[in-house]
Amino acid sequence: MRFNRAALGLLVLVLPALFVAMDQTALLLALPQLSADLGATNVQQLWISDSYGFLVAGMVITMGTLGDRIGRRRLLMIGGAAFAVMSVLAAFATSPLTLIIARAFLGVAGATLAPSTLALITNMFGDDRRRGQAIAIWAACQFTGGALGPVLAGLLLQHFWWGSVFLAAVPAMVLLPLAGPSLLPEFRSDRAGRPDPTSVGLSLLAVLTIVYGGKQVAVEGVRAVPVVAVVVGAVAGYVFVRRQLRLDAPLLDLRLLRNRPLTAALLALVFAGVAMAGTGLVVTQYLQSVLGFSPLASAVLFAPMGLAVAVGTLAAPALARRVSRTTAIAGGLVVSSSGAVLLVAVGGAGSLPLVMAGIAVLALGTGPLFALGTGLIVGSVPPERAGSAASMSETGNYLGGSLGFAVLGVVAAVVYRSRMGGTSDSLAGAVAESRQLPAGQGADLLHAAREAFTAGLHVTGVLVAVIFAGLAVLVATMRPSRRSAAAAVPHYERTGP
Repeated sequence: MRFNRAALGLLVLVLPALFVAMDQTALLLALPQLSADLGATNVQQLWISDSYGFLVAGMVITMGTLGDRIGRRRLLMIGGAAFAVMSVLAAFATSPLTLIIARAFLGVAGATLAPSTLALITNMFGDDRRRGQAIAIWAACQFTGGALGPVLAGLLLQHFWWGSVFLAAVPAMVLLPLAGPSLLPEFRSDRAGRPDPTSVGLSLLAVLTIVYGGKQVAVEGVRAVPVVAVVVGAVAGYVFVRRQLRLDAPLLDLRLLRNRPLTAALLALVFAGVAMAGTGLVVTQYLQSVLGFSPLASAVLFAPMGLAVAVGTLAAPALARRVSRTTAIAGGLVVSSSGAVLLVAVGGAGSLPLVMAGIAVLALGTGPLFALGTGLIVGSVPPERAGSAASMSETGNYLGGSLGFAVLGVVAAVVYRSRMGGTSDSLAGAVAESRQLPAGQGADLLHAAREAFTAGLHVTGVLVAVIFAGLAVLVATMRPSRRSAAAAVPHYERTGP
């Protein structure tokens, strides 16, 4: 009976993760239609798409600690209810400003979900094996939702208006306050510490400016405003770190980084996010602008990347029963590196199967990291700090993704402009220009531009392969020191109901 209740509780926790991920990636296909209907400008379109992610990234640290303090189940139900209300508001928005505001509040509500669900999983599944399986299922649902979101959007937009994509997550969010009180345990701790307003402000400033600057560099290139934003974020982050190390009850307990395996897992999550985001950015452009697929077809062809991560996360607990957790994560990262190498060979008429194989192998190998690495982070802390640890993991993912868009996106752009001799800034611009030229000149320009972009994909593949290989070495070598091994993963009695 206890297992059945825990299994049903896990279902309540993973359904929101699945549908929220679908909801957010579905927006990519809905954006053109809703922008036309609402009359959104280019700047408003950027805020419609980015306001959610900015607020999630900025608030997740605060929400993780707040859940430890006031109760994780309570915060989760409040956040779920708010997410449902804001989703309905977004679906029926009548102006771009209304939609931007709704998306921003969706981000605040969304920031409660990941740290609360991960922390509750640590309460519901006490032993390592069952907790690892639960986290793997949770992570698999997130990646599956992200992969299927554009496909769902394509189906919805064929039969309904653009607001229908925002309503997909509402049933799962309504389920939280209905089933949560009977299926989910509550956990809170007075030892979690009171939220420090100064730390909250510094964390918001650091994360928001770094994420904003990273995204803008990826879109606009290296310009003054995004670079200044990143610098401001770095300074705020430095001050934030110094403050956390001085406080008795910090907003984010950075002393956890003394645990060497936890530090290795966190760094691996950040840089894996860099590699995955950069690969996704370049490959999706390659599918559309080089191979000529529509946005919907490109989304379907790109779905194996998210599905492969889901398969890898589900297989990770079984793999960890045969080899050590460190070996499973490092071995998976080696597999990811080999998948990136396949992208270096892409080119010519038969490139599509190689692209799909490359992103699938690359993503499959990250499964053990996302399942076992996340489990290591949230399982290495006392129960009263699990929300803070979960928020650390999620913040690392967001920062890694933002850096991936910025750094690898800029590298690919630099390679492209170099190959084009500075005559073209982007493949999309070359495609548009080719349509204005005589047939022969346009074809030559388009061929040169596609070859230049493919060269950028090759360089991206090399860099990603190096990142994953380096992470494999890092994870394999960052084992607990003798002095701290006994205390690295302490066991605590559960104090919550």
